[in-house]
Amino acid sequence: MSFDRIPLQPGQESVWDYPRPPRLEDSTKHVQIIFNTVKIADTQRAKRVLETSHPPVYYVPLEDIGQEYLIRTLRTTFCEWKGQAGYYTIQVGDRVAENAGWFYSNPTPDFAAIQDYVAFYPSRMDACYVDGEQVTAQPGDFYGGWITREIIGPFKGTKGSWGW
Repeated sequence: MSFDRIPLQPGQESVWDYPRPPRLEDSTKHVQIIFNTVKIADTQRAKRVLETSHPPVYYVPLEDIGQEYLIRTLRTTFCEWKGQAGYYTIQVGDRVAENAGWFYSNPTPDFAAIQDYVAFYPSRMDACYVDGEQVTAQPGDFYGGWITREIIGPFKGTKGSWGW
């Protein structure tokens, strides 16, 4: 690895302390997602996936999402840990974010708890919040991590990090 690890301050988590393979955990933090001035998701029942070098990805229960804004697409990808992902385009009024949310309709046994949950790319939404703090999107088009003040890197996705 060719980077300097950022020292932890009290109350912070380093993405370099997250495991590989990733860990799934419940979160009671208040998660909100805004698109085209509409709150499309609001929950305190999210799940976080924590993986080495990545900020957490928050998965929101389908019942806490305005499902009228989700349009299933034909896009699929495969995760070696979670299985085959499907995608949603988000549409609110005349604004559209293509393939901005993803889900696992039949996840692997270790990730069965995220069935009927959706994750969103914060970079494609107007704003995503964790306990009232607006998150910063993980760098790179491939990743969907949510960066808050308590999460420190360096993060995979920045220039030169592909081989980390």
